[in-house]
Amino acid sequence: MSPARTAVHSYRWGFKARFRRHAFGWRSQPAVQRVKEAVSEVKQVARRDPILAADGAVSFLERLSPALEHVDGSSGAIGTAVNNALRALVPIIVDAPADPAVREDWLERLWAAHEADRMPYIEIPRRLLGKPLYLERGGVNVG
Repeated sequence: MSPARTAVHSYRWGFKARFRRHAFGWRSQPAVQRVKEAVSEVKQVARRDPILAADGAVSFLERLSPALEHVDGSSGAIGTAVNNALRALVPIIVDAPADPAVREDWLERLWAAHEADRMPYIEIPRRLLGKPLYLERGGVNVG
């Protein structure tokens, strides 16, 4: 494992303990607050280590849907919080100066999270991507 990958895996994200399957029950306000806190944590890390922050953003998005599965979305608050989180985190992922192998790993993890998403929380519209994420295999261009 490269030193960069070791640093990514050794960092302890605060949001990981809070975003576990069905963590919030039906209440939306605690979930909204935790989403905002997680985004703030990733943005703070992005100032000093954009690759670590992008990996954290991917980890957050992997945990998002299972944690929010039972949250009552009737007020629209949780949907708004998630959309705002996507607007903040997708550019961090896209702009990270990662090598193609790391970027491919992120895309595979995001795709797996998207496929497992029971609620459509992590739908990432092309307009949010800004510039394309890419896979080196066969010149596949996502975005």
